Order: sequence, then C-alpha cells, then structure tokens
Amino acid sequence: MCRLFGLISSPLRTRATFWLLDAPDSLTAQSHREPDGTGLGYFDADGTAEVHKAPIAAYEDRAFAQEAREVESATFLAHIRYASTGGLDVRNTHPFEEDGRLFAHNGVIEGLDELDRHLGEDRSAVRGDTDSERFFALVTRETAAHGGDVSAGIVTAARWVAAHLPLYALNIILITPRELWALRYPDTHELYALRRPAGGHQGARHLDHTGRNGRLRVRSAHLGDAPSVVVASEPMDESPHWQLMEPGELLHVGPELEVTSRVALPDPPAHPLTLSDLRPAAAASQRPS
Repeated sequence: MCRLFGLISSPLRTRATFWLLDAPDSLTAQSHREPDGTGLGYFDADGTAEVHKAPIAAYEDRAFAQEAREVESATFLAHIRYASTGGLDVRNTHPFEEDGRLFAHNGVIEGLDELDRHLGEDRSAVRGDTDSERFFALVTRETAAHGGDVSAGIVTAARWVAAHLPLYALNIILITPRELWALRYPDTHELYALRRPAGGHQGARHLDHTGRNGRLRVRSAHLGDAPSVVVASEPMDESPHWQLMEPGELLHVGPELEVTSRVALPDPPAHPLTLSDLRPAAAASQRPS
C-alpha cells in the first residue's frame, strides 16, 4: 500500500532530514515487496516548489531513495508508491506539482475515460498515466473555479468522483508553501493526524518518525523547539496523540498552524470497489505492506 506523509511547521521553516527507504538490505527487508517509486516535495524560501522523485527500477534509484536528504521548508510531502495505474516512470511518481501546489494520493479511481471527458481541455495538464494526477488536475480546476479556495476545490472534485466513478480509496495530502490539506475517503485506508507540540508529547524531544518496515524516516532537531502537525498513513512514533481521521474528513492546517477539520463527504461512494473488483496489479498495490 502506498504511504503518505505530510509535515507542516508554518510559519517556521524547518530543517528536516528524510530517508525515503531506510530499511537495510537484509533477508527481512527483501521479504517485503519493493516499492515502485519514492518522492519528496517541499518549497524554497521564495515559494518555489522542489520535487525529488524516482521510480525504483535500478540500483541507482534505490540509492537515491536511501540517501539522506536534508532540506528546509515550512511544509513537506513524502510518498512511497506501489503502482496501481501507470507504469514505472518518473512521470507517474508522486508528488505531482500544479499551480505552485504539491499533491500525493493513496488509493484507486477507475473509469478514467469518463474522468478524462470531464476534465476536457484540463486533461492537457496531466503528464503521466495515473488516476492520481488526473484527480489533481480536477482539484486544480475546481480550486480556480472557486476563486483559489483549495478546500472547496478538493471537496468539489472528490464529490464528483464519488458520485460518478468506481472508487476504492481517495486518501490525499496537498501542500502549498504555508498550508496543508488532507482528505481520508471513504474508510478503506487509514490516515492519521498528529498535532505535535514543541518537543513532542514528552516535551523534550526532537522529531524522529519512522514508518513500519523502515520504509520512511524523517528527523528534525528544529522540532524539539517548535510545534508542528503531521499527517501519515500510520502512526510513526510512540505518541498517544495520533488521531485516526474520520471517513470523509477534510483536514486543513493554515499558515499560522491553525487546524480545522470537518466531514466534507459524509456519504459513501456511489460505485464502491473492493479488492476483488480491482485488476491484479491494482489490488496488489492496495494491500497493507
């Protein structure tokens, strides 16, 4: 299953170190299916989006994912991909960028021909083959139609997909230089949020988060002294304060770290999919790692 990770410390710019694949080359590590891509997105001080990503297709790409990357930003987005739609290509590797925003998705949307027709000329913004990037193009269009309101763009796009297309899961994280949004829909996959005070729940520790199987690790000494909000596919440390987002919940963290959330999609998809409905590759990508 794809892994999502978002971190915001706005208005403070935080220096953090990421390892997208932190597992050693051992028999235990080799027993787990390798991911199909890894990516890290963040923003320079002037607001320029930076994206580093690669498909895991060769030794060099694995080395890219295991190399420690120290970067500074007020928002970060990391993704580990197990391909469901689209081949092993950097164009299909998350996160995606449009209009100064970064986006990553975990789940499966089908009926892509109908989605392409709905996008119309906005389909030209999609460079790869994934359902994820198509959905992001729809969010971008709806955000513009709502005067730049990203929350409205996400909700409008998600409601259209939920009403018209076969859907397995639509968990997303979207970031701008100073804001973060996350959506969990429906209840297929988990998505957790942690409002982390300075020093964590013990009050004296830097941030040091590691996913299960060592797939993703992030550290930040700065966050021993400053608060942050983290969104992830799984609880990534021992804090008792991780909260499982509700199905249909949209979370927004603003530029002063103010958090709001609401259940924006209370109804289940009109055309829900199960694992048995998915193509073998898509089904394999959605099973827990």
